[in-house]
Amino acid sequence: MTDLQHIVIASNSLRAWLGALVWLLLVGGLAAVLKPWLVKRLGAMAARTPSRWDDALVHALDGTRAWLLALVALLPAMEPLQMAGDVRRWLEGAASVALALQLGLWTGRFIDKLITQSRETAMRNDPETATGLAAMSFIARFVLWSLLLLLLLDNLGFNVSTLLAGLGVGGIAVGLALQNILGDLFSSLSIVLDKPFQIGHFVVIDGFSGTVENIGLKTTRIRSLSGELLVFSNTDLTKARLRNYRHMQERRIVFDFTLRYGTPADVAEQVPGRVREIVQSKAQTRLDRSHFKEFTESGLNFEVVYWMTTADYTVYMDTQQAINLELMRCLDQLGAEFACPARSVELRTSQPVQVAWLGGPQAAPAGNEARAS
Repeated sequence: MTDLQHIVIASNSLRAWLGALVWLLLVGGLAAVLKPWLVKRLGAMAARTPSRWDDALVHALDGTRAWLLALVALLPAMEPLQMAGDVRRWLEGAASVALALQLGLWTGRFIDKLITQSRETAMRNDPETATGLAAMSFIARFVLWSLLLLLLLDNLGFNVSTLLAGLGVGGIAVGLALQNILGDLFSSLSIVLDKPFQIGHFVVIDGFSGTVENIGLKTTRIRSLSGELLVFSNTDLTKARLRNYRHMQERRIVFDFTLRYGTPADVAEQVPGRVREIVQSKAQTRLDRSHFKEFTESGLNFEVVYWMTTADYTVYMDTQQAINLELMRCLDQLGAEFACPARSVELRTSQPVQVAWLGGPQAAPAGNEARAS
């Protein structure tokens, strides 16, 4: 050992160089050997617990890189060594970069594991939240690596304030260029957090209707009733007036029908009561009202309002069809007829009017009335 102490290489004894080398190999070797064993043991323990945090910690530990830790070990290894200023700065810089990368890997994998597990749960229970979690994962990783980069640059001696000022100006330009994309991204987060609709919901947007299939970072896809895929930008959806039928618990139905003029008053008086009986006889209905509403150009107008106690559209149509058929039979029994749209025009004149009869044209007597329907 005495001989090693007296052998000098680059202003340091061979013993000092060997000590630094052993330290680097020890750190790197221990990291390479212990990491698989620790991941396996801790992973088995985490699998027996319902918590997600320990799973995320094991996943983060699995991101350990032995060569990065060996570079980080340069900081304590070169502390007792005498080196030129430039060499020391370069080695310190390499150790700082390695430390930043390793911290980024640990933190990024920890966050990614938590969000991935949350997404898996969301896909089973709340699918549209999975899209928002994907966006949050991207934003979280972007913020993490941005902060680490700024801290690393500051540690390496760069003027971060000037850089941030330059990035601010550049960010404004990029933001203006990407404002539509960024608007859709934040609209996606707004949809996920506010939840005006979810995957699987039936919605109507500006006359377009369909079932929501996917809520993406930029667009939302809706499968229409006729089969085609409708694609809306998320920004348009947050601005549009949207009707969501998924949470409908009851359906209010209003329908009317018209009987011909000439229907006897006693028959017209019976119609609302008979309609009430028809509606009340159907399952999953709750009658609101049935009335002879008004006189129209075509005839006597009746209005009926009832509630379906289910939101199922097919059940509603089956019920309405049954009501219509029974209403036709009922009116046939009462001797009443549905009115057809018609208009009578009456012409009066004091001069003879030439009227075309089947037998040929001839003048109608003056003072008489000519009617056409």
